[in-house]
Amino acid sequence: MTTTTSDSPAPASLQKPRDVQLLAIAPDTLALRSRSWNRLRFEIEYALERGTTANSYLIRGDKRALIDPPGGSFTERFLDTLQQQADFSQLDYVILGHVNINRLETLQALLEQAPQVTLVCSNPAAITLREAFDRPLNIQVMKGAPDEQLDLGQGHQLRFIPVPTPRWPDGLWTYDTYSQVLYTDKFFGAHICDERVYDLGWEALLEDRRYYFDCLMAPSVRQVATALEKLEDLPKVHLIAPGHGPLVLYGLHELVQLYQQRSQQQQTQTLSVTLIYASAYGNTATIAQAIARGITKAGVSVESINAEVAETEDIRAAIERGAGFLIGSPTLGGHAPTQIQTALGTILSTAPKTQLTGVFGSFGWSGEAIDLLENKLKDAGYSFGFEPIRVKFKPTDVTLKFCEEAGTDFAQALKKAKRPKTTRTPASAVEQAVGRLVGSLSIVTARQGEVASAMLASWVAQATFTPPGFTVAVAKERAIEALMYPGSAFVLNILAEGQHLGPMKHFLKPFAPGEDRFAGVETETAENGCPFLKEAIAYLECEVSSRMECGDHWVVYATVTRGEVLQPNAKTAIHHRKSGSHY
Repeated sequence: MTTTTSDSPAPASLQKPRDVQLLAIAPDTLALRSRSWNRLRFEIEYALERGTTANSYLIRGDKRALIDPPGGSFTERFLDTLQQQADFSQLDYVILGHVNINRLETLQALLEQAPQVTLVCSNPAAITLREAFDRPLNIQVMKGAPDEQLDLGQGHQLRFIPVPTPRWPDGLWTYDTYSQVLYTDKFFGAHICDERVYDLGWEALLEDRRYYFDCLMAPSVRQVATALEKLEDLPKVHLIAPGHGPLVLYGLHELVQLYQQRSQQQQTQTLSVTLIYASAYGNTATIAQAIARGITKAGVSVESINAEVAETEDIRAAIERGAGFLIGSPTLGGHAPTQIQTALGTILSTAPKTQLTGVFGSFGWSGEAIDLLENKLKDAGYSFGFEPIRVKFKPTDVTLKFCEEAGTDFAQALKKAKRPKTTRTPASAVEQAVGRLVGSLSIVTARQGEVASAMLASWVAQATFTPPGFTVAVAKERAIEALMYPGSAFVLNILAEGQHLGPMKHFLKPFAPGEDRFAGVETETAENGCPFLKEAIAYLECEVSSRMECGDHWVVYATVTRGEVLQPNAKTAIHHRKSGSHY
């Protein structure tokens, strides 16, 4: 697959000015929350499209420290607001939980007005900073030693905890021993923008927090588990101040427990995929993240490895633990980075030929690195779980959905290959009894922007009269699952008896990643923007109200906003089964 990028503005009804929200959160401590209300979706973790906040923090002791300035899209508004709270000439430190290209834009503008500032960061971040700036910088590297503290005066003693992950090898937490605030940057966040500063309403935020973890943390659970252990070495934590979303005050213990539970679930999966990549500008890392999301939602764990910082022995050990491996690379000057070439050599000398593989990468003008990886692995005799994914420039929404589906297919192929061959036995009494539950045959259709999907559903049941609502069960690995979160719109197309075999056969067939589910199917667009089938007996326009995790499925409760009967005299098609162990 090769894709290019396109930019499309948010609908006018969703446009809202970006702003910076100010609030005192602790003694001498101010939160500056740069808010984007638009329904952003430029990486997989933003796919719920609820906007986001980029949280920065200013501690004003005898010396002043700014923690985690936002990315370039907020630079001007943020610096204007910061200037009103602290004269740039009085700013002593800028503490960086991580460094990326986006954050460098704001940092560059800030240093032009405050050249006296000392940058406080981890050693990997310091290396990135020195490479990015063409002038000397005042940098203080923090390695996490117990006696390594920064005294801001008035009681504010800052401790630093390195928390590297493959995506952010320069990760650094900051703990203020006086206010008992832990600044965690990428950890414990959520991409949601509203008026809430704190996490009032644990249940209301649970879906967003869980999705954020599954996208960003699940491929790095070994490192996440290590970071969680470091929490135990700290004195009392009164407040967690993350880089995105609400500050964690009321549900602190619940959120830590969620991270522990999700990490444990990933580490106890029977199958694991080793995901190795390097990323010059972040695009290949974004692709890797989308693929990983597709793999983990199908019940297979991912061990993510950044080849730019990983040791050869770590790569070898991960390959030996995994049931399959993926490798991704940018193309720089017509070649793969040296670290990727080294990792490839380790793979070829370590991975059994029975391991399933896949190749992906991004490029600007050519994609020689992807060709190199593909040819070397094919020549060595490995089988591919999907066709090489080639993305030109920045991946789009459609590209990310394609990558997620490719990851899911890869995981399912692994599970199928590892499943022991057994002789089919007659259904048990319980399975036969469960199979007597019947449901109407329907097609669920959804669209968000340029991404559309559909699935055949038979586990559908009315749930409420007021408001009119129903439940539908969606398998976790379904492609459409990512389009059915609270607030999302979809259409339930109810099929007619005697006319259901055509649509049933069409939507039951396996679709390749990115394949158009509606090719050859007559549809029109409902008022909620989703397709409906012209051959349906009736259709319901719906909005997801809530969803509940139930074993290998999500049970989605939706309310009906509008409906039409297209064939008044037709009867609903009903699905009868002999066993409750399959559809």
